Parts: sequence; structure tokens; C-alpha cells
Amino acid sequence: MQSKYISIFFLVLLCTTSSAGHCQPDTTRKLWLGYLDKIARPVINNLADDNLRVAMPVDLSKQSDNTDSRTKAAYLEAFGRTLSGIAPWLELEGGASEEITLRDQYRNWCLKAIANAVNPNAHDYMQWQGGQALVDASFFALALVRCPWLWQHLDAAVKQQVITTLKSTRSIVPVYNNWLLFSGMIEAFLCKYDLGDDPLRADYGVREFIQHWYVGDGMYSDGMTFHFDYYSSIVIHPFLSEILKIYNEKKKNYLPEAVKELAAGQRYAEIMERLINTDGSYPATGRSITYRTGVFHHLANAAYLRQLPQSLAPAQVRCGLTAVLKKTMEPPSTFTNNGWLNIGLYGHQPGLADFYITTGSLYICTEIFLPLGLPATDEFWSAPPHPWTSVKIWSGQDVNADHALDLK
Repeated sequence: MQSKYISIFFLVLLCTTSSAGHCQPDTTRKLWLGYLDKIARPVINNLADDNLRVAMPVDLSKQSDNTDSRTKAAYLEAFGRTLSGIAPWLELEGGASEEITLRDQYRNWCLKAIANAVNPNAHDYMQWQGGQALVDASFFALALVRCPWLWQHLDAAVKQQVITTLKSTRSIVPVYNNWLLFSGMIEAFLCKYDLGDDPLRADYGVREFIQHWYVGDGMYSDGMTFHFDYYSSIVIHPFLSEILKIYNEKKKNYLPEAVKELAAGQRYAEIMERLINTDGSYPATGRSITYRTGVFHHLANAAYLRQLPQSLAPAQVRCGLTAVLKKTMEPPSTFTNNGWLNIGLYGHQPGLADFYITTGSLYICTEIFLPLGLPATDEFWSAPPHPWTSVKIWSGQDVNADHALDLK
């Protein structure tokens, strides 16, 4: 009997020490940068060389609704989503010499990649029309919002092509759900840089979510019907908060809405952190589960913006997200032999793909890298390892009870 309890003790000890030990300040940032480079390099480097269409394989869901249009859209999906995830890191200055060198390389690639994406004469000119184009044009706009450095360093001709391209997406009618925020993000980009925004296109999404689609406890309904999935994190909180921020900086017309969204967002960050299991896995529920770490967009964004609730220490979020990153990226079949992402959550699992999923869709996983926009000296990176909530609870530590948020 005594040996049984000794075994249990060492099992718990292994769980807690390995959970904390894998996110040491001196190694974790390097680990994240290694994954960022592994995931983003094939997309950004090839597009910079005007070679993305040649190099990138496009795998589609077995339930694809339109193989031709989905294939054409896949390249903008990969680019817009990757760029939005690495944008805060591109905006950052300083750091270790190796990181500066890597960032400078990516900055150079990204300027060329943007130029090719919006140039009708380039081989890799993107598909900017059709329903899916609105989605990923908005991620592209979000990237330029998150990284003013990119916008400032584009030459005048490319800037004009970007403006013309993004305004052309106004002809696309958004679906009556989170897509309203895709239209709103493009207008927010135009507002931020004084490029002639249409406030009504942003206002529609803001008011629907704030006034009609908030369902409580930090979560939004994705349109008229609530779905138990990750879309409050994948799109709604990050997009809504950014739109509110930009319009309040320019016009101060959504101040009460921003207060409500911040409170709701902090509560949802608590929920998201609690969804991370002791081994870095999380409930595989709802649509778009093949987005992998992209489902933690909101938690990563809250950490990057330093908007975590007081109940969450930045270091415990670092450790939890690191566990998620390793869990979803370490299986050998996560990547093809040429380094492209395979469809799946834990390796290659094409059966998990919704009808709209393509290879390009998967690159929303880069949203987990948003905290790399914080310097290495920030508490998120520099504080000692701190166990996340599941590790605390399932190792027998005492933890404060969880409580719902009631917004009045």
C-alpha cells in the first residue's frame, strides 16, 4: 500500500514539475520563436519570392463545398492569417541579436510579400473577391493595424494598391454573424491611417455584438444562435476589441462599449485558461477545431495587450500556452515533409475538417504568437514558471472557486 502512495506522489510531482519546467524564462521565448519560424517561413518566404502558388500544396476538406474557389482562396488565407499572428513581433524593436536578425529578415520578406499579394502583375497576386476573401482581407488589415512599421515602410505605390484592394472588398456582403467584424476591421484599418473609412460598416458589427449578441459570462453568440465553440476567441473578442480601440482613439464614440467588452474579455480569458488541461490538450468541441492554437487567439491577445484579469498571472498564461503549443505542434504528422501544415488537431486528421477548411485556413494557428510582441523583459516572459489552473487543481493545490460574470 505504501508503494502505491509513493507512485501516486511521484506521478503528481512529475506532472507539476514538467508543467512548470517546460516554460523557463531563458528558453521559452526561443522555443516560441522556433515554432513561429517553422510555421511562418514557408508562407512568407515563398510569397516574398513570388512563388507561393508553386510551392504551397492545397489540401481541402473531404466535405468541401467548392474545390475550385476554396483552392483559389487558400493562398490569401495562409498569408493574411500568418501575417496577423506575427505582426506584433514584427512591430517590436530590440531583443537578443539572433532575434533581431530573424525579425529583420521577416520584415524584409513581409514587405515583398505584401507587394506581391496586391500587385495584379505578380504571379502570387491574391484572390481578393468572393466571400472567403473578406475573411482573410480582414486578417491582412488586422496585421497592418498591429504593425504600423509595415505600413510605414511600404512604398507609395504599394500602399495605394493595398488601399484600393481593401476598399474593393466592400462589394462583399458579410454573413450575418462574426463576418460583420471582418467588414468592420477593414474599416478600422482605414480609420486608423485616415484613409477614408465608412463608419457604418464598423458600427453595424459593434452594435449587433454589444447590444444583441452578448449572451453572458464573457461569451458572445455568433449571430442569432449560440454555438458551443471557440469563435468568441477565434474572432469575436480580438476583432471587436481592436475595432473599439481604434475608433475610440480617433473619435471616442464607443467608450461605454469598450468598458463592457474589456470586462467580458477578461472573464473569457479566465475561461480559456481553465480549458487548458494539465498536458496542454483542450476540449475538441465545435467547428474550426483544426485551427489548433488559433482557438486561443483571445487569451494570447489579452496577454499581449496586458489586459489579463488579476486572477491570471502572466507567467501562468505563458506556461499554459506553451503547453498548448507543444501539444499541437510536436506530433510528427503535424507537418508535411516539405514543412507545410497538415489538416488536423493532433497530427494529420483530415476527418476533423469542416467544409471550408483548406491548408491555408490552418495558419490562423499563428495567433498564439501575439505575446512575442512583448519584450523579453516583460513579466510575461521574465517571471518564473507558474502553473496554470488545471495543473494546480489536479496536483491537489488549493485554488479559488470560479465565478460567472454578470454584466449590468
